[in-house]
Amino acid sequence: MDKIFLSALSVECVVGIWEWERRVKQTVVIDVEMAADIRKAAASDSIDDTIDYKRVAKRLITFVGEAQYQLVETLTEQIARVIVTEFGVSWVKVRLNKRGAIRGARDVGTEIERRAEDYAMPPPAVQP
Repeated sequence: MDKIFLSALSVECVVGIWEWERRVKQTVVIDVEMAADIRKAAASDSIDDTIDYKRVAKRLITFVGEAQYQLVETLTEQIARVIVTEFGVSWVKVRLNKRGAIRGARDVGTEIERRAEDYAMPPPAVQP
């Protein structure tokens, strides 16, 4: 399987359960791997034949920047949903890092893998 990746995308957003976290934006760092068959793009040398990672990054910056979830688990799941449903990706791995959330730890966060079939049903209701 070929993969296209996006590493260490930093975005400020509201995420957290504590009152003070709901009042300030915090930086999350996102790593994404997306399944892609890059042979057609390699042969054509055309952006139209691959996943445009710049478009993915811009969409994530907008989506995450406007998000206001309490849990990083919810934010990570919604990032995966956006990538799979909006960019036609068959498989994605999303790692979300909320640096500095735990004193004494450099990193804390979540990592998930999802497939297109995971989003075949309508999503459960989530309060943004």
